[in-house]
Amino acid sequence: MTPTAAPPATPSAAPSTAVVQATAAADPLTGMSLREKVGQLFMPVLYGSRVDTAHQENQARYGVATPAQVIKKYQLGGMILFPGTGNIVDARQLARLTAGLRAASPKTPLLIGVDQENGLVSRLGDVITKLPGAKTIGDTGDPDKARIVARATGEELRALGISLDFAPVADVNVNPRNPVIGPRAYGARPKLVADMVSAAVKGFHQSGIAATAKHFPGHGDTATDSHTALPVIHHTRAQWERLDAPPFRAAIKSGVDAIMSAHIVMPKLDSSGDPATLSRKVLTGLLREELGFKGVIITDALNMDGVRKKYGDGEVAVRAVLAGADILLMPPDFPKAYQAVVDAVESGRISASRLNQSVRRILAMKTKRGLYAKDFFPDPSKAATLVRTPEHAKVARAVTADTG
Repeated sequence: MTPTAAPPATPSAAPSTAVVQATAAADPLTGMSLREKVGQLFMPVLYGSRVDTAHQENQARYGVATPAQVIKKYQLGGMILFPGTGNIVDARQLARLTAGLRAASPKTPLLIGVDQENGLVSRLGDVITKLPGAKTIGDTGDPDKARIVARATGEELRALGISLDFAPVADVNVNPRNPVIGPRAYGARPKLVADMVSAAVKGFHQSGIAATAKHFPGHGDTATDSHTALPVIHHTRAQWERLDAPPFRAAIKSGVDAIMSAHIVMPKLDSSGDPATLSRKVLTGLLREELGFKGVIITDALNMDGVRKKYGDGEVAVRAVLAGADILLMPPDFPKAYQAVVDAVESGRISASRLNQSVRRILAMKTKRGLYAKDFFPDPSKAATLVRTPEHAKVARAVTADTG
């Protein structure tokens, strides 16, 4: 018996333009190429005081001359302002530079960050109000002072076109010989530091700026500088829970946007000997799965010796992503690091889903902090009137008076 032939299948109708647009709107990764996605993961330094001015360091490091060309070539997700690059001259120049940098990335907002902790680490120098650093604030014992200072800092950063501060420091400085943290921390008592960090995160958010708690899992008990060597901290898990964890838990509870990894080894958290920046047990197992952090993980600068000693500059970038990092900060050999990540995704070593996780988190942070809004930043011509204000000078005097 010959079976009855099935009727020919009706071809599926092509999705309407409205459906395609709705899908794209629901998923920001729709239409992004592999290189666009990888570009979102990187925050290098760019050289020059204007977005369209050629600089020999850009040519040497990236193969193109101007900051705008670097952004376009690598479809960067962000950059960090840094002294010695020509980025920082005065308020008006800096606001014009950041506006130009953002204009060079019309498809996806550029994340522009800076290390403005105040006190010892104040990358913007005299461009903004000289506000007290963490130790001075911690000495007041008043978390609201941390909130007020963070808010004032964030307001001035926003006036300059900066969207992310690599602050507050969440390390508990329990080692008086610590050469890298010291007065950058709010103090040596976990509860005090936790309260200050929580308040500072809220202050940054009140200004509209994204905040970064650093340096996870805790850089407070070391006599070694991770810029020049790889510190080892022998805290037991119980000691870590008591000494190091509270400020990071507080930051997460307060909705901190990003957490920066430390180039330190804690053998009781991961016995591999790898720094936390390259440790899946620390970044994914501890920070993501145990502490429940859902935001962006940023590496500390990848040009520091603490993370460069064991692996090459390309391999470090790949291992950081595999460990759980989302943003790779200041790779010393950018083309090598960028291509290594591209190659790792193409080979399947970094899965497409793993890459997409990071890109989604980065874009979600940009959305949450309003970077897609055209009027998020003030007009650059007004920058000089919005920094070093009498109100913020008053904040500085009030905090220092409380410790005097």
